[in-house]
Amino acid sequence: MTNNTYCGFVAIVGRPNVGKSTLMNHLIGQKISITSRKPQTTRHKVTGVYTQGDVQYIFVDTPGFQKLNLNKLNLALNQSVVNSLTSVDVILYVVEAGFFNAGDKEVLNLLPKTANVILVINKKDKLKNRQELDIFVANVAKEYPFKEVITVAAKHDNGTDDLLGITKKYLPESVFLYPEEQLTDKSSSFMASEIIREKLFRSLGEELPYSLMVEIDKFEVQPKITRIYATIVVDRDNQKPIIIGKGGEKLKKISMESRLDMEKLFDTKIHLEVWVKVKKGFADELKFLQQFE
Repeated sequence: MTNNTYCGFVAIVGRPNVGKSTLMNHLIGQKISITSRKPQTTRHKVTGVYTQGDVQYIFVDTPGFQKLNLNKLNLALNQSVVNSLTSVDVILYVVEAGFFNAGDKEVLNLLPKTANVILVINKKDKLKNRQELDIFVANVAKEYPFKEVITVAAKHDNGTDDLLGITKKYLPESVFLYPEEQLTDKSSSFMASEIIREKLFRSLGEELPYSLMVEIDKFEVQPKITRIYATIVVDRDNQKPIIIGKGGEKLKKISMESRLDMEKLFDTKIHLEVWVKVKKGFADELKFLQQFE
């Protein structure tokens, strides 16, 4: 007996930079997955939980699948995408309005033909000509037997409510798997590390390679303040001064922006201290790669 509640897993997939993380954040109404213009900013399968009335959506935001620069890290990220397609109830296949290339087709080829796949054309606001958008949607829709097709502008919350309604049709009748107020299955320490990593990508952009890691050394919750101590780990000596910046200005900026986001997320005052250290070769270590499986 389930009292007519519905609950299921929804994978969000697509090539890098089509707006998967932004889409999940706006579907949930809270920033869970980090975003930046740099491809494959999302490394982990981040689970976001959204409960609305009689339905609970469990969203899985995946790294962008790509075949360029196939080092050990990117191979692990690609495998993470493939793994996320098993045992989900719905797949949201996201493409960017006006752009459909070989990278999009590579992701499409991963999708099981029997899956409940919804084509989500994101960033529809970039195509001002309605006829041009309609032609693009029709052409992409021919590529796969999609269950549904929808256009959205996730960044502006345009179409996200409609997407939730469409997705609900394919979720099984089930009890809720998470408490109604829960937003993610990730720990507070994980969320703190992701916030710092996002600020690194946003502040440094192309200056910084993918092989960096943020470790939370201490996460101390006190009655009026939470104290967080973090270390940014990089692969090479010359990367450390890039993060710290002249007179430590870049690291101060990254720390301040991270602290403000953490205070919003955790709804408390945050004391944050961040250090940088070099650990050569860590990006190829088995322990580091296994976290993306």
